[in-house]
Amino acid sequence: MEHFMNPRNVGEIENADAIGQVGNPRCGDIMKMYLKIENEVIVDVKFKTFGCGSAIATSSMATEMIKGKTIKEALALTNRAVADALDGLPPVKMHCSVLAEQAVKSAIYDYAKKNDLYFEELEGFDPNEDDHHHDEEEAH
Repeated sequence: MEHFMNPRNVGEIENADAIGQVGNPRCGDIMKMYLKIENEVIVDVKFKTFGCGSAIATSSMATEMIKGKTIKEALALTNRAVADALDGLPPVKMHCSVLAEQAVKSAIYDYAKKNDLYFEELEGFDPNEDDHHHDEEEAH
């Protein structure tokens, strides 16, 4: 509830090094993440989320978890780690944590593209793929 009532890192970064946006029109959640990166370290991160309380809370928690981390560490962030850090999410809201993980990856994908970098962790990742965060939800 704390990250829903008082979300951290809300807003946008002017001249961001990376911007990622993911969303799903079906459930209405849209997350946009901005990264400031220096020497492969995420020195600042902000987000804007249009969605439910769980989407806002997972965005907030994800930004807290990657701030100050290297790109490689941020790429290792899983939706499960985000959900656990929030003391769990109801199963019906797990897709929000998947969306937060995808938003981080989408921003790093943008950074990699702009700087001609390759990250093995992004192999096969397509930020423009719709509905990628519902696959896991239906598996439960």
